[in-house]
Amino acid sequence: MKRIYLASPFFNDTEIENLSKAEKLLRDRGFYVFSPREHEVREGNVGDPAWSLATFTNDIRGIDACDYVVALYYGNYSDSGTSWEIGYAFASHKPVIVVHFGDSSNLMIHEGCHSNLMSLEELGEYDFEELERNRYSGKMF
Repeated sequence: MKRIYLASPFFNDTEIENLSKAEKLLRDRGFYVFSPREHEVREGNVGDPAWSLATFTNDIRGIDACDYVVALYYGNYSDSGTSWEIGYAFASHKPVIVVHFGDSSNLMIHEGCHSNLMSLEELGEYDFEELERNRYSGKMF
């Protein structure tokens, strides 16, 4: 079974809804999905140094153990943690598939990924064996 690390912010209702849909969609396709939202470190106090290190280590292990990284990206607004996960995955030679929800993209994201998709519907149809490259064609900076 192929493993996907699903990078995404989950700080508001829209992000949580899209993340939940992506988790289900990928699992329904037969993938093992590591979603940091579902694997949050619950020991310790949020924001203290031990919790911070445990969370960071947990997510790094998730990326290292995956075959692909799928990232839900909300344009330049997108949170720094998701952007960092994309960069780490790129540097680790993992194929990164970015699903764009914003109306623009930072070039470091769309140029640094393997494929750019414009909706969850496209993610549902994406062939992870073929790994077609899709360039980003929207507004960029």
